[in-house]
Amino acid sequence: MDVPVSGHCDARFLAVREEFARNFAERGEVGAGVCIVVDGTTVVDLVGGWADPAARAPWQHDTLVDFYSVGKAFVALLALQLVDAGLVALDDPLASVWPEFAAEGKEGATLRHALCHRAGVPAIREQLTNDDLWDWGRMTGALAATAPWWEPGTRHAYHTNTYGHLIGEIVRRVSGDHVGRRLAALVGPLGADLYVGVPPVEQHRCAEVLFDSSGPPADLQAVLEDAALETDARMELLSYFNPPGFSSMGVANTAAWRCAEVPSTNGHGSARGVARVYAALLEPGRLLSADLLAEATSAQSEGYCPILHEHVTFGLGFTPTVPHRSFGPNPGSFGHFGTGGAVGFADPVGSVAFGYVMNHVIPRWQSTRNRSLINALYQSF
Repeated sequence: MDVPVSGHCDARFLAVREEFARNFAERGEVGAGVCIVVDGTTVVDLVGGWADPAARAPWQHDTLVDFYSVGKAFVALLALQLVDAGLVALDDPLASVWPEFAAEGKEGATLRHALCHRAGVPAIREQLTNDDLWDWGRMTGALAATAPWWEPGTRHAYHTNTYGHLIGEIVRRVSGDHVGRRLAALVGPLGADLYVGVPPVEQHRCAEVLFDSSGPPADLQAVLEDAALETDARMELLSYFNPPGFSSMGVANTAAWRCAEVPSTNGHGSARGVARVYAALLEPGRLLSADLLAEATSAQSEGYCPILHEHVTFGLGFTPTVPHRSFGPNPGSFGHFGTGGAVGFADPVGSVAFGYVMNHVIPRWQSTRNRSLINALYQSF
């Protein structure tokens, strides 16, 4: 079956279009979009493939899809804007605006710790259900009550799914607005089609996610109850599967998941929307002050992560480019990958903003698909 590919691509960047098409022909892509802005001009804006596994609905420029952890940078941006406004400081204790969070010895956890995965709560200890997942107050209450897995500030571990509730509740406590509403106010003037909580009237635009994963162990509860299970292994299992649908498994294509606010994991949008936010970040002072953006995109925590099982570098919501997980060849680039390969980033040296989203979710963040597009981009300069 021929795979439809459409959209705009400047002649200079035809290598990107070629690799985009090759992703479908040779690398298992099902549906996807890629958008690249250089020096403020959109030079690539392509969509291709299918929004459904039956290959009946072609991917459109306004197709929305879950981009997973790409959204962590956006919820962090909302918190950083509150720092810029002087409403909260990076080194303020979370409990100064969220008193309940001080429970079980977490009174020393700061906003900086939270933004760079050092707050000590990558998993919730209380057993939760998917009914809890749809309830913001229930989720943040359970998170606040959780005993930390380590003394906040003394180590890091990727807050895979709790990050959105952790940072999102700080946003809510300081601003009075939930993440979804704050994000809508941010992206509206940018013309960026991004959501945390897709309104019911917009859900017809959502692509179906195809998730290649074995999911939780069949005997998850028995594994968790095993007294011999090491603490970090227990923490990791709970980080992914408490509640059971926290990582979207089993619920990804439901209306309940799409309209909920799970900011670490269920942000939805288009490649164009992702690229437009990063393009705006490259405009001095438009979304963040220059000094705060420089701090947020620099290394804040480095070392081995027991969740990702590798050495990682975290900024404040943004990930600085590093050799084993790079955003192209230029130093100073920053962004965030998402499960399965979605990615958004900005490159101040090349004046590049990049967004790529897709619906065939394969293990890990980097893939031959996103790497081929990024490589083709930089080979075109």
